[in-house]
Amino acid sequence: ESVTEDTGDDNDAADEDDEDDEDDDSEVKEENGVLVLNDANFDTFTADKDTVLLEFYAPWCGHCKQFAPEYEKIAKTLKENDPPIPVAKVDATTATSLASRFDVSGYPTIKILKKGQPVDYDGSRTEDAIVAKVKEVSDPNWTPPPEATLVLTQDNFDEVVNGADIILVEFYAPWCGHCKRLAPEYEKAAQELSKRTPPIPLAKVDATAETELAKKFDVTGYPTLKIFRKGKPYDYNGPREKYGIVDYMIEQAGPPSKQIQATKQVQEFLRDGDDVIIIGVFSGENDKAYQLYQEAANGLREDYKFHHTFSSEIAKLLKVSPGKVVVMQPEKFQSKHEPKMHVLDLKDSTDGSEIKEHVLKHALPLVGHRKPSNDAKRYAKRPLVVVYYSVDFSFDYRVATQYWRGKVLEVAKDYPEYVFAVSDEEDYSSEIKDLGLLESGEDVNVAILDEGGKKYAMEPEEFDSDVLRQFVLAFKKGKLKPIVKSQPVPKNNKGPVKVVVGKTFDTIVMDPKNDVLIEFYAPWCGHCKKLEPVYTELGKKYKNEKNLVIAKMDATANDVMSDHYKVEGFPTIYFAPRDKKNNPIKFEGGDRDLEHLSKFIEEHSTTLSRTKEEL
Repeated sequence: ESVTEDTGDDNDAADEDDEDDEDDDSEVKEENGVLVLNDANFDTFTADKDTVLLEFYAPWCGHCKQFAPEYEKIAKTLKENDPPIPVAKVDATTATSLASRFDVSGYPTIKILKKGQPVDYDGSRTEDAIVAKVKEVSDPNWTPPPEATLVLTQDNFDEVVNGADIILVEFYAPWCGHCKRLAPEYEKAAQELSKRTPPIPLAKVDATAETELAKKFDVTGYPTLKIFRKGKPYDYNGPREKYGIVDYMIEQAGPPSKQIQATKQVQEFLRDGDDVIIIGVFSGENDKAYQLYQEAANGLREDYKFHHTFSSEIAKLLKVSPGKVVVMQPEKFQSKHEPKMHVLDLKDSTDGSEIKEHVLKHALPLVGHRKPSNDAKRYAKRPLVVVYYSVDFSFDYRVATQYWRGKVLEVAKDYPEYVFAVSDEEDYSSEIKDLGLLESGEDVNVAILDEGGKKYAMEPEEFDSDVLRQFVLAFKKGKLKPIVKSQPVPKNNKGPVKVVVGKTFDTIVMDPKNDVLIEFYAPWCGHCKKLEPVYTELGKKYKNEKNLVIAKMDATANDVMSDHYKVEGFPTIYFAPRDKKNNPIKFEGGDRDLEHLSKFIEEHSTTLSRTKEEL
């Protein structure tokens, strides 16, 4: 971030010089045998050259300074080559358009330009290695290595994808910055995975050219990655760098369900388990139900551990015949208020979605243990009733932990429409603080987390089933007031950009009379600081427009009181049209400058007086 911010001053200085001395920047200077290229002279210089060695550097970068003498030696060696090969350097902090054209993200970055096309150099930074590579590329017979990433179009998509046991497909747009950053990592992962036996193919689709394919697979943003197994799409939720992609895809290529053979394994799951136990019982690998189970497991493998068995001993222990899916909880979560196991009978008419529903429906016990490692995957459903205390299922503390969980069970059994869980107060101290319960003085505290980020705290009193029951009932009847994390409401809010806090989110952003552009920022975020003057300028530009509000909110100090405004990074900007408050439009893909932001507003506004254009 600081790279781009720090160069502002230098650029201004450079611009002033330009006026005095027109041709200054365009002539190519030489420093110690290395040619100095910049935005102004790069294209003219490289236009007629077969091979050029390039280094992108930053003046403040230590590695670049260390590398400089070695690079000068390389320049000398290549100058004596027959034919001589020019060696050049580019200050990426001032030649910003070259830096973005060649996707320079670190320093020094070395590239070889062959007939105008960049060839990446990933080798070691030594004279021998670099000179050898440059000579190889300068050979007239040299051709770039073929990409390992397959290119898919309407014509070959079905043939390639439907035939593959597993393939990863990236839907991208040529102009998209995230896609450009992903491209080299994706290609390196493709090379790595192509060497495996059997190989795991990676492919890409230009979604702007292949609109039919993009539509078919609901591609709405870029890049979108999907895993296909025999033509069936699954979401890709893995990392976006080489090693992460490789590891994730190797894991995904394995079977989604692990075989168990001994009854002892099942007994261990029950005795020591911490999560739902899913076991498919089948007669053998050719059992049609087994194929169906594997397919369903593939769709949920990210979130659940699946097991299967062909053992009659295990079938006997579970008291089921083959062709069944058994879902059960470890002993510590079982109770007299719920069945010990949930069995789904796989008939010929059963389809994969029924297996999925069966697992999801019974994945949680009546009162489970919500903790940081499982709350995103297991406890995302709202409303959620959480009881906080010192939760510890290890041998010494299990009795006390179960004592309080038992009191929660008494209430949970009567409210199947809500999810109930216990959570350790240490694990959730910041959540408890946001609820205002840190100083409650009680050993057991309760909260209800509801849709739209709303949360309710129970007035601290000695915990018992009846107390919990009254609280849940009051929630059900709509008698509770939510707790909102909020900065104080600003006294003077007359500036060009309206300041929104948690308490005023509804009245300002959700106001049905106004279109609102809302920026969610964080005080520490560099990109947000950079946006600040532009955003203020934007506010001034539209200050006199009735029914259009330009607003901002510190998302670290205030709750966003709506599920429709997801903030996953900073800054996040939404446009909330007055008639579609629950369908705000996220600003994505463009530069955050006055021109693009104005265009975004004018494109989606319901109120702007269009008179300017008509005159």
